[in-house]
Amino acid sequence: MVSWIEGLLIAYWLPGIMSASFALIPSSRFNSFRAALADFSKKGKILKSSSVKYTVPRTFFWHFYAFAVVWTALLLSTTWIYAYKIAPSVSEPSLSFHKSRLSSPLERRHAAWRSVFLLLLMEIQVLRRVIETIYVFKYSPSTRMHISIYLASMFYYTAAPLSLCCTVAPEAFKFAAAQAAEFIVKGKSQMPAASEFDWWESVNPLTKLSWYQWIGAAIFLWGWIHQLRCHAILGSLREHAEQIDKYEIPRGDWFKIVSSPHYLAEIVIYVGMLVASGGADIIIWLLFAVVAANLTFMAAETHRWYLRKFDNYPSNRFAIFPFIY
Repeated sequence: MVSWIEGLLIAYWLPGIMSASFALIPSSRFNSFRAALADFSKKGKILKSSSVKYTVPRTFFWHFYAFAVVWTALLLSTTWIYAYKIAPSVSEPSLSFHKSRLSSPLERRHAAWRSVFLLLLMEIQVLRRVIETIYVFKYSPSTRMHISIYLASMFYYTAAPLSLCCTVAPEAFKFAAAQAAEFIVKGKSQMPAASEFDWWESVNPLTKLSWYQWIGAAIFLWGWIHQLRCHAILGSLREHAEQIDKYEIPRGDWFKIVSSPHYLAEIVIYVGMLVASGGADIIIWLLFAVVAANLTFMAAETHRWYLRKFDNYPSNRFAIFPFIY
């Protein structure tokens, strides 16, 4: 049975997947829809400087990344404590790769630690993104983004971390509320001392997760490193104040083959999280689908902008997927 949290997430992700998917269909029937979606999704260089209505400074990017750091940390700490209390060990045989419902204590324990693992990956990602937004990217004061992107990003970074732990979130929230109520009733003096907390057992179960968690983490790290490199390349194009409003063709790393390698790396990152989840949760599949569809659409818009802007733009580059699109 789908929980109310899962139901809300399904209702949130499906429209985003469908809208971007329709916009990617190469048919003239969708031209109007594609143009409307492009107008609402424009930011930075592909947004005309004169189009300032309903826009905010692109420097506001750090807002939703900072929010994501705090929100993910809250979910991570809550889920981690819940997992520790119900599952001090996962030495039992791991869950089947295709299990989807938590019908036994073993499944609930494994799902809790799996959610902790996924939230750790997400926290690593958003921590880097907020640092990059503040210290790596040098946005021009005139660079703006549509207000719809700002609002959608805030909603996205509320729903994405929650999607990674939605199977255990209702129980974890109830557990956290019960613990808070117990703390209020009993008082601090009645709560367990820090010395009673087994620090090793709070992390040891993570080392005993299934093989696909570590395969997923390796894929995540591969995408994470390349996104770090590609963002450093983009940031280096405007190292000096006189270059802040000047655009150049980025070169190096995956820029050799695609126009938006940072988007490709983001998709790889979410492939890693999908693999690490075991592929059994439909919500995480929907999260991956909305990321892939929307970043593909945005990469196509960016690629077209590059082709219009630079007469000498490399003809061998694809928009986002090498040799495919």
